[in-house]
Amino acid sequence: MATTTEAILKKVGEVKASSKAKKINFVQSIDLAINLKDVDLKKPENRINDELVLSKGRGKKLKVAVIASGEMALQAKDVADRVITKEELEELAKDKKAAKKIANEIDFFIAQSDLMATVGRFLGPILGPRGKIPKPLPVGAPIAPLADRLRKTVRLRSKDKPVVHLSVGTEDMSDEDIAENVETVLSHIERRLDKGLNNIKSVYIKTTMGPSIRLEVK
Repeated sequence: MATTTEAILKKVGEVKASSKAKKINFVQSIDLAINLKDVDLKKPENRINDELVLSKGRGKKLKVAVIASGEMALQAKDVADRVITKEELEELAKDKKAAKKIANEIDFFIAQSDLMATVGRFLGPILGPRGKIPKPLPVGAPIAPLADRLRKTVRLRSKDKPVVHLSVGTEDMSDEDIAENVETVLSHIERRLDKGLNNIKSVYIKTTMGPSIRLEVK
């Protein structure tokens, strides 16, 4: 990627400065919008639907739920934001409203591998469209490493529109950490596109409530 770290750092600083003009009573996200060109998104193989680990994290704690039974469910209590047992799965299958609420509140799901078929049957129709199908984990495998990785993970999805929009941090992170996350995302997108940077029309950075500032990508 030709865009320099210094150029990204400068834009991150501008984005933060622009948001200080308004008094906001919450920590804003730093968002990245990547507009694509000359990419035929009518073809599913051209659509971007990836997960990427940001080395500097997301700046906020993402919620991870673990679907497990027995010893694995006990282990998950120290790691997960929510533990869903096999019995609870069956209850959620009967209560679509409660299942949808959990699906919206939780960012990532991990499931005991031998429960994946059950999860698919009971929650697949709800989690699938949201891009939240659980990550399978073998019985007895440590949960913490996967949960930690998922909390640093961001989704990149273009769907049927030529834009990838995602969060690369929060305004209370250092400029350097945000810039590194931006570089990570842009490098990944460049590798994913047939013509690399030539398939990128424009890139903008902004805070949740602030104006968009263009980042030149060369």
